[in-house]
This record gives sequence, structure tokens and C-alpha cells, in this order.
Amino acid sequence: MAAVLGIPGRTRPLVLLAVQTLSVAAGYYAAGRLGLLRRLVAEDAVVTPVWPPTGVALACLLVLGPRCVPGIALGALLVVASLGPLRPATAGVVLGNTAGPVCAYLMLRAAGFRTDLGKLRDGVLLVFLGALTGMLVSATAGAGLLALTGKLDTAGLPLVWLAWWVGDAMGVVIVTPLLLLLYGARRAPPRPARWGEAAGLTVIAGVLVPVATRSSVSVLFLVFPLLVWAALRFRFAGSMLCALFASVLATVAATDQAGPFAGLSEVEVMIKLQAFNGTMALTALLLSALITEQRNTRRSVEEACQELVEALEHLTAGDPPPRRPTGGDPDGPP
Repeated sequence: MAAVLGIPGRTRPLVLLAVQTLSVAAGYYAAGRLGLLRRLVAEDAVVTPVWPPTGVALACLLVLGPRCVPGIALGALLVVASLGPLRPATAGVVLGNTAGPVCAYLMLRAAGFRTDLGKLRDGVLLVFLGALTGMLVSATAGAGLLALTGKLDTAGLPLVWLAWWVGDAMGVVIVTPLLLLLYGARRAPPRPARWGEAAGLTVIAGVLVPVATRSSVSVLFLVFPLLVWAALRFRFAGSMLCALFASVLATVAATDQAGPFAGLSEVEVMIKLQAFNGTMALTALLLSALITEQRNTRRSVEEACQELVEALEHLTAGDPPPRRPTGGDPDGPP
């Protein structure tokens, strides 16, 4: 694009970097505004049950690398600025919100994480390193600054810290796999298959999830058979979209104190909602990763068996076995 616009070659990298930085910042800010539409109050502190910008930031880092860090910091600054006037503590909040995804990215990269999530190991790494461990940084920085500036009583610090940490972690577990899936679909568009079953799953989820999240009887567990169905038949594309839909409706019901969240205190609502979101997201992510790994393994075995059959046919006919190209992906088909 820079060449089409006639930008000189020397300044082209700087222009592309600026466009990339602004794009990442815009995505972070948009995700932040969406996350702020529904909030919970814990110990007089406003928290979000799911904080999507952490998932956006980590996905950008995994795809684009460290060069998108300025965009993440700029997006975090814009989100904080939209909540009120900037103060000296704002720098600490922005730093913490930027450092959390960066630490998660560095740990995932060191552990050999693969963005295609083709193995159960990748799902486990995303949960325990990217979400649970990496988000300790942002939660500690944010809640700690609230306590240091006197906006939060030290007695309420543990609860606010826990809510902050879980919200950031859920943003990674729910949003990051979806964005990585979209990035992979851009490179290898999926073939249309089982559209009828997908439509049936969509209709059932559209009816069952609102009932489960709005019914006065606590039937949130009805969502889990849908997650299993979606994971078995559609893997990440189905299970994570289903988990996102259920999480959004459960968050709306919780902030309205409707359905299974009616009559509960603010703390009880937060604990119940985050327990539901966390259990659901972990089930969808890890089950999809396990099924994907099993299917990849079966495909590799089938291809190896086919190669063996071809080699035996050539040996039986007295011909040398066909030579296969080398240098392919060891975890996938050549």
C-alpha cells in the first residue's frame, strides 16, 4: 500500500509501523469500550468480568511480534483516558496493562507455543502461561495502584485483585483463540461443510443460552453440552464462539442481577459469574485443543499408512518405492 501511495522507500517502514501501531491501538481501545459496557462493583472498585483488550493485545503480540507494543500502550492510555482525567497513577496502570500481555507473550514464545493451537500442549500453555500467569502482572499493578493512591481500602484489596486477575485472564482465554483462529482462516480459508449442523447448533444455542442465563432456576450447566457438541464437531471455531456468546449473555444477566444472579450481593454475583465464565472457557479451549490434536494425529497415521501401502505396491511390482519430498512440517502433512 505504501508503494501505491508513492511513499519513498526509506520512509516506508516508518509509515507501515505507524499504521500498524494505530491499528493495534484502535483495536485495543474498541475492545476496551466493549468490555466497559458491562461492569461489576467490588469493594467500591469497578471491575469487568471479561476484559477483552488483554486477549487482543496478546493475539497481536503472537502474530506481529514486539513491534506492536507501542500500539498496546497507546490503546491502554486511550481506554484509561476515556474513564476520567489523567493522573500520575495513570502511567502505572498503562504500564501494567502493557506489561501483562508482553510477559505472557515472552513466556509463550520461550515455551514453544504455536498459534495454530494444533496440540493440547498449546491450549495448556495459553491457559496457564498466557492467562493465569501473565495476567498476574497487570492485576497486581492495577489493584496495587488503587491501594497506594488511597482509592481502595487495603481490606478490599484481595477481592479487587482477584476480580482484576480473573477478568484479564478470561480476556485471554476467550478472545485470543478467536483472533488466532481468524488469522489462520485468512491464510487457509475453511471449506464449507456441515452447514446444516452448524445452523442447528446456532439455533439451539440462540434459544438455550438465553434461557439458561435468564431463568430463575439455576440451570447454567445446560450450556456445557452445547460446548461439547461444538468442540466435537467444529473444534475451536464452534466452541469458542459458543463460549463467547454464553459469556456475553451471562455477563448481561449478572450486571442486571437477573435469572440465577437475582437476589445475590455484588460480591456473590462477581464470584458466581467469574466461576461460570472461567469453567466454561477452560472447557471449550482445552477440549477443542485435545480434539484437534487427536484429529491431526489420526491424519498423520492415515498418511503414513497410505505411504506404506504405496511403497509395498511398488516393491511387489519390482519398482523402487516413490521418493517423498522432505523438509515438511514434522507436526503436519508434508
